[in-house]
Amino acid sequence: MPRPRLALPAVVLAAAALCAPAVRPADPAPAASRPSMEETATVTVEVDLDAVLAEAVGPVAAASDGSVSVALLDLETGRSASYGGAGRTYDTASIVKLDILAALLLRAQDEGRAPTAAERTAAAAMMRHSDNASATVLWRSVGGAEGLDAANARLGLAETTGAAAWGLTQTTAEDQLALLAAVFGADSPLDTDSRAYAAELMEGVVAGQDWGVSAAGDRPALKNGWLPRDSTGLWDINSVGRVTAGGRVYLVAVVSDGHATKEAGIGLVEDAARAAVSAVGAVL
Repeated sequence: MPRPRLALPAVVLAAAALCAPAVRPADPAPAASRPSMEETATVTVEVDLDAVLAEAVGPVAAASDGSVSVALLDLETGRSASYGGAGRTYDTASIVKLDILAALLLRAQDEGRAPTAAERTAAAAMMRHSDNASATVLWRSVGGAEGLDAANARLGLAETTGAAAWGLTQTTAEDQLALLAAVFGADSPLDTDSRAYAAELMEGVVAGQDWGVSAAGDRPALKNGWLPRDSTGLWDINSVGRVTAGGRVYLVAVVSDGHATKEAGIGLVEDAARAAVSAVGAVL
């Protein structure tokens, strides 16, 4: 006769459960397979300042009969932008006087001296009053077109070419920005005293000649140029300098030609400078 099965006591079943191996949760993924902080961080995309400048200045240029090119540098970030150049050169008119001054200061540095009293008198008249006779004296002193070209090779101007008449020197907005950077930047062949002297003269332009890039900000230091061309009767209008806007310091170069009147050219240059500084300042 079969024996009846015996039920196991509850305490035995409980003990068996305690002896069973525990099931552990899966280990976390090794560090190598987990995304790094760099991978999970937000990626910052650098704004295309050339595109920003084109969007701001393009409509201003389109509303004018003249041609214009603009270049701008933010001194804090070192970022720059340009519009309307595409290799085209413009007559400098009197903005070449800043270039003549830089060449003069380089020559004095090479000779281990400060500018003479006569040179300083001529430089002040040339820069503050845009005196043409003084510019001609200093133009000859630096060696004319050949001397200017040699100085520009040291100053970083790659597309500026001196002419027999200093006002017809050919340049680009980008080269004028390089010249401004040599005056107002620290990385320059011009020494501290030379840069300070040039800035002082640019800050002292007489009333009536203080239009141009000064419209884009405060505390301007600038040099302007204006020239009616005999062959066409149209005006070259240029302005280069330093301004402060929104707590930032900008170097701005605007070169233009083909204007029916001087006033129309000044209007375009000022509108272009304002648009450029405002647009770039909004994204930096």
